[in-house]
Amino acid sequence: MLVLTRKLGESITIGDEIKVTIIDCQGKQIKLGIVAPKHVKVHREEIFEKIQEENKKAAKVSKEALMEAAQKLKRNEKPSDKINNDTSYS
Repeated sequence: MLVLTRKLGESITIGDEIKVTIIDCQGKQIKLGIVAPKHVKVHREEIFEKIQEENKKAAKVSKEALMEAAQKLKRNEKPSDKINNDTSYS
């Protein structure tokens, strides 16, 4: 881990596109300003951990649940033969 000391208003640069600036400091709490491209995701650590946890839960879907969902999709998406083959007009 790289440890840097910065004063209020000073910044650090990460790579060519990310800049972190010390905006405010009150007691044990600091405010950071982060400039990064839109494709770079920036989260507080506790939020990032929750996102990772939810992603892991979503990846653990059972085979049975996937098969059931696929069957439901097939039933709902398949157009009836009568509609596709009926070319007569009354």
